[in-house]
Amino acid sequence: MRTLLAVLVAIPALSAPPPLTSDTIFDWRTPGAPQISPDGRRVVYTLESADRFADAFHSNLWIVSVDGKDHRPLTSGKWKDTLPRWSPDGTKLAYVSTRAGKPQIFVRWMDTGAEARITDVENAPSALSWSPDGEWLAFLTRVPAKAAWSITMPKAPAGSTWADPPIVETRLKWRADGLAGIGQRPLGFAHVFVVPVTGGAPRQITDGDFEHGGEPAWMPDGKSLVVHAARRADADTTLYAEDIWRFPLDGGKPVQLTAVNGTETNPAVSPDGRYIAFTGFADKGNASHNNNLYVMNADGSGMRQLGKELDRSYSAPVWEEGSRTLLAAVEDSGRSHLYRVPVDGPAAALTTGNGRYATAYANAEVFSVSKGGQVAITYSSPAEPKDVVTFQPGGPVRKLTASNAGLLSGRAIGKVEDISWKSFDGKKMQGWLIYPPGFDPSKKYPLILDIHGGPHAMYGVEFNQQMQIFAGRGFVVFYANPRGSTGYGEDFGNIIHGNYPGDDFKDLMTGVDTVLAKGFVDPKKLCVTGGSGGGLLTAWTVTQTGRFAAAVSQYPVTNWITQTGSSDIGLIMMRWMKAAPWENPQQYISHSPVFFADKVTTPTMVLTGEEDWRTPIGQSEEFYFALKARKVETVLVRVPKEPHGIRGAYPSHRVAKIEHILSWMERFTR
Repeated sequence: MRTLLAVLVAIPALSAPPPLTSDTIFDWRTPGAPQISPDGRRVVYTLESADRFADAFHSNLWIVSVDGKDHRPLTSGKWKDTLPRWSPDGTKLAYVSTRAGKPQIFVRWMDTGAEARITDVENAPSALSWSPDGEWLAFLTRVPAKAAWSITMPKAPAGSTWADPPIVETRLKWRADGLAGIGQRPLGFAHVFVVPVTGGAPRQITDGDFEHGGEPAWMPDGKSLVVHAARRADADTTLYAEDIWRFPLDGGKPVQLTAVNGTETNPAVSPDGRYIAFTGFADKGNASHNNNLYVMNADGSGMRQLGKELDRSYSAPVWEEGSRTLLAAVEDSGRSHLYRVPVDGPAAALTTGNGRYATAYANAEVFSVSKGGQVAITYSSPAEPKDVVTFQPGGPVRKLTASNAGLLSGRAIGKVEDISWKSFDGKKMQGWLIYPPGFDPSKKYPLILDIHGGPHAMYGVEFNQQMQIFAGRGFVVFYANPRGSTGYGEDFGNIIHGNYPGDDFKDLMTGVDTVLAKGFVDPKKLCVTGGSGGGLLTAWTVTQTGRFAAAVSQYPVTNWITQTGSSDIGLIMMRWMKAAPWENPQQYISHSPVFFADKVTTPTMVLTGEEDWRTPIGQSEEFYFALKARKVETVLVRVPKEPHGIRGAYPSHRVAKIEHILSWMERFTR
């Protein structure tokens, strides 16, 4: 008996499962771009995964039947397979792959699995679209243009080595984040091409020194294509220059279908060819506009706004059979759902619940619809990472993927709670708390306030891996949608126009007060972080209050004057400020944290990518210099080869980003 008791005592108690840690980024898999077959029986989607040995991300195509069976990879390899598109009869699948060394279009015959590369273009193709008869593919690619200024240099002697020549620019919109090196946009314009499904020389459909965008929409007779384009002489200096155009394939004159002072993008032609739907807005001079849904006759007449009773943004409109209704994704108060929008009636939600459908935050690739109405779409909730689901409108939702089920089955996830409060002026605010796994309300925890960027963006109820990692390290995580966020109506988004940062800071501080009133957060262990616009608000916060023990400002704006002239979106910055820097420099100074650096006492890390051209690295360097010169405890973290958001090609950099943030905060709260 004594021996049995000794054995029982020696058996350790079952330990709690570990939380998510930063190294799980290497094991994370992200599904997206669900494309349902025309007959509604199968879904092809992309699956991104990390290679911890090569320190790279890859993506391949997977296929699954709508009953959840026959789930298997369609492609494999250490490259990027993207943009899957079914042919109209469902017998073929087109997609873009880097397996040839650079992105090219491939076509797969689904009955045999045979594949063919059908393009050999110099610049990456995008926006694939099948012709109605399935014989052609339309796509966009960049066409080089002639430089507006050049010189003639003497010829270098044979065998000599001269330095690289100067880089010359004459464009206003010459820079783009995400491009390597100096972020210089290639000299040229995106144009529409068509190529036979069996391959051959692509034929250019659009011409001129103009940008064309969006997925080309074919007219049902296959004789013309509809796209949005900035075909105006002042497009380079105009903030919103896109209109809807129709281009005959026989070389006829292009037809401009819209001419609104604003932007009209992403046209979708109805199955019967009678209507063209699109998204956009009339420019009211605001900082933030709802992305509205419109429809017009195929000749451009009779334009009218649909679903305007919602006061919300629409994205990715897709026609249903019958040409009388559209489906579109709508974001609302931290959630996003699929809506049906008739051409002659109010919009109605097709999905409900505490989740986000169509979580790609883009105007394309977020969902697709079969001829019979079956929907394939992405979905995420507070406890569920993004996966692919399917349903018939009005019917039950079936989950088709469980991309991270194996990883999460052995991990503890923090509970997520929706909270609300009234700000300083009585305006209602919304936010969320993530509790550390194993949370004990009798204890006092450190807090991380995480601020979203944009500023016209929206945190929501989707699963947030990074914040769960923060919670797994013992922090209560608080994130919110202060004024200026989307998803709460156009007026709410525009309150901060010309006053950013400003009262949004007060919204966040009253939110922190609300969390502190719950009693489980140590008021001496408050931390704040955020990226981009959230990095700006983090830098602004430490100039306004000393209540935080530590701060990490990620790829921030700290000086609006230098930011406007060096960013790839300087025109938007001037709109936000309501003036150009030379017109009202005080407006820029009044909202720039660097000019209030003398108020900072909080230990502050500044973290940025070295190839960030949205909030260029100089913004971080200026703030770091100011703090260091004043002997404030600070660190500058420069991540090489990374664009805005430090969301580039290297998984290890994402891990390093999280570890720098957490280690800095732990230093001042443990």
